[in-house]
Amino acid sequence: MNIEQLRHYCLNKKAVTEAFPFDEDTLVFKVLGKMFVIAPLRQWEKGEASITLKCDPDYTIELREQYETVYAGPYVSNKHWNTIAIYKGELQPQFILDLIDHSYNMVIKGMTKKLRDTLHDT
Repeated sequence: MNIEQLRHYCLNKKAVTEAFPFDEDTLVFKVLGKMFVIAPLRQWEKGEASITLKCDPDYTIELREQYETVYAGPYVSNKHWNTIAIYKGELQPQFILDLIDHSYNMVIKGMTKKLRDTLHDT
């Protein structure tokens, strides 16, 4: 997966935007203003692609125990977020897309009903 494939996949989801809320290096994808993917572009440029994704707390632990390339990332709640070292090639591309979907759905699940309902209107 390259950064353009990641962008295309994320931006094709409903109500998703991209932004650089922290610095010019950290690309963030948001659904209705809430983060679901964090991608440090400097790491991608160095050939060390990784993403940080929202995750169910129980699933977070399960993934970290099962995969060496899934770990607690910097600057986020370690209970609710995982970082995935894509560049190491441990995880299949489809599984990474499934984890992005899980992150997107976790963020939506945490929204108010009113916000969730706006997704059906878009």
